[in-house]
Amino acid sequence: MNEANEHLLQDLEVNLVRASTGKRFANHLVDLIIFYIFYFGIYIIYFAINPPALEDIDKLDASTSSFSGTLIIMVFYGIFMGVYEGLFKGRTLGKLITNTKAVNLDGTTISFKTAMLRGLCRAVPFDALSAFANVDMWHDKWSDSCVVDVLPSTLPIEDK
Repeated sequence: MNEANEHLLQDLEVNLVRASTGKRFANHLVDLIIFYIFYFGIYIIYFAINPPALEDIDKLDASTSSFSGTLIIMVFYGIFMGVYEGLFKGRTLGKLITNTKAVNLDGTTISFKTAMLRGLCRAVPFDALSAFANVDMWHDKWSDSCVVDVLPSTLPIEDK
């Protein structure tokens, strides 16, 4: 790339087009399916390694339907989503399908730390319901990030 074209690309104004609630919902559904596949995969591996634990499966079912069991799953989901977004720099399978991306408010790629903060904020009860109040969910607000539509957005060019 010649110097004139590089200068032109650097002068592009950042324009973030927020992802619609519908795309965010689609992201959530796809990523939730991926989470449960992973979650049940862990159980399958655990029981394959430790077959005697199958005898206690009734106790396990009772504990996961309790309030504390639900909280444990929510925290596990938050950690899973943080790692998932962090490893793929703001993308998940759901975001790849809908062509969206989690970015910082200035349009730059989120860091692993920001991805983990976004993930852990998802463990807060009713975070998903915050989408009905507006497009910025609590995990967006609390991590100073947003989810954008990649194609119509103009994102900053970042050094690699």
